[in-house]
Amino acid sequence: MLTFTITGCYFLLIASQAFSSRLECRSTAFPLCLRLVLSCQRFSFEPQQGLSICLFTYNEGKSMKHEELASRMHQLAKEREPFAMATIVKTSGSSLGKPGFKVLISKDGRIVYGTLGGVCPESAIAEIGLQTMQTGEPRTVKVYLEDTGKALEASIKSKSYDEIHVETNCGGMIEVYVEPYMPIDRVILIGQGGKDDVEDALVKLAKLLDYEVIVIDHAPILSEQPDTLIKDLDFDISTFNFDRNDSIVVLTKGERDVPLLEKSLKSNARFIGLLASRKRVNDDLQALKNKGFTDESISRIHAPIGVDIGAVTPMEIAISIMADMIAVKHGKHLPHKS
Repeated sequence: MLTFTITGCYFLLIASQAFSSRLECRSTAFPLCLRLVLSCQRFSFEPQQGLSICLFTYNEGKSMKHEELASRMHQLAKEREPFAMATIVKTSGSSLGKPGFKVLISKDGRIVYGTLGGVCPESAIAEIGLQTMQTGEPRTVKVYLEDTGKALEASIKSKSYDEIHVETNCGGMIEVYVEPYMPIDRVILIGQGGKDDVEDALVKLAKLLDYEVIVIDHAPILSEQPDTLIKDLDFDISTFNFDRNDSIVVLTKGERDVPLLEKSLKSNARFIGLLASRKRVNDDLQALKNKGFTDESISRIHAPIGVDIGAVTPMEIAISIMADMIAVKHGKHLPHKS
């Protein structure tokens, strides 16, 4: 076993080129800020035969390969997991991180791939990543790598939302661009079977607007295929993995309305809508109250669904429904037909 000691932001390891044994790290300066990684850079000098000098930086034991980065991102997107990518775009002074260094931040704030040069800046950037996933907006922040006294003083005095001061002795600064990647918005249309011109129009419009379209309908007649079609007559939507980027539209026009709305209200879907006459809307909502749902919970249901644009034709009705969804997505609540 080889032993080395960290005495500052960088450390040198003199080791046999052939070594493959485990390394023991004893950090006297920054036990949380630096960890061993696989990659190294050789200095141009003539060491003793069989020896080399490497500069190590933190990278979770893996080298940064474009194929692996793309694979990690694809896997997270496939699992509909929100994540953020943080990239160093500029540095000044002394820092382990260099322009182009990247990390992927999971929805729970973990660094799941890559490096920014150390745990201290990465911990701070992970928190920024969580914030961007909440807002959906990217940010560029400056991370100052300072000694304890300067970092504490600057943290107290700084009024900038985009400046972070962390405790290391590097003395440099890294500028980091943090971009959130959110699961694609989905529209889940629950139909009654047979020809439904509004359902058909919604499939076309939602796909045109880059939504992923899922149709739950045992016998639909559609002119354009959705991304996913579930034809099980007895499909239990409570088994469907809804998330906060989903919009549910109930088009069943009958006795299945209430059970479907009941299960929809138990999900975390962003939007729930019911296409129905005013009388049936009132009957359905009253049935939900009788089942113990509060007024606050029932208020999540957009019924009759669609903003009031005077829609008459199936395509116009579909446009009003999509407008309703888009408004909610952006925090707006537009008037419905009274």
